Amino acid sequence: MTDMFRTLAALLALLLLPSPATAQPMTEGQTPQPAIEAGNYPYQLFIPRGYNADTAKRWPLLIFLHGSGERGDDIAKVKVHGPPKIADRDGAFPFVTVSPLLGTDQDWDIARLDRLMDHVMRRLRIDPTRVYLTGLSRGGHATWRWALAEPTRFAAIAPVAGRGDPGGACRIMDLPVWAFHGDRDDVVLPEGSFDMARAIRACGGRKARLTIYPDLGHNAWDPAYDDPALYTWLLAQRLAPAGATTKDKK
Repeated sequence: MTDMFRTLAALLALLLLPSPATAQPMTEGQTPQPAIEAGNYPYQLFIPRGYNADTAKRWPLLIFLHGSGERGDDIAKVKVHGPPKIADRDGAFPFVTVSPLLGTDQDWDIARLDRLMDHVMRRLRIDPTRVYLTGLSRGGHATWRWALAEPTRFAAIAPVAGRGDPGGACRIMDLPVWAFHGDRDDVVLPEGSFDMARAIRACGGRKARLTIYPDLGHNAWDPAYDDPALYTWLLAQRLAPAGATTKDKK
């Protein structure tokens, strides 16, 4: 889908949202949800405390993609790491959070993820300028891939222990990125993050940052996701409104 069509789709999603007077209350907290269609992903959905109290408010959306170890048919395993784990213990976690479950031996499919995200944005009161993507390991790879495929889809991304395609890095030179990796990772070598950060900067990008944890292996996700600074940084990033000029974005 082209960027123009993606923008039009986001605007249409806003028009299709229920009016505040007719919107149905959502179950606050984290609940498992069935796949939106055959072949798509079941997912954990977190609705922050206070969502139902202010029916005019639009919320930031955080999409989390888990790693290989959580694949299968147990939707509870999605909550083992990362944002859904935090949301389970903190009802005030400030993002509507969508955490899909990948099937056994599967890899993330961007087209399916797109349809899931579109569904959530139609169904819920989401601020389209504050949609964020993160993932760990296999989900970190997919975070890079999804951003490269659709560089204006997200306000910011945070890949953890993942690798991307440096050849496409110029497509995301204007996208805020915060990548995380352990310097002793022998499952996904830290060069996977280094190479992406270098390639983005070589294109002139100035919004890519990289945190390397010393003396740490593959599990960079515990320190990354337990750091409140990550969520503060995400919330500070916004997409420019559709039709904004270069001057407006500064």
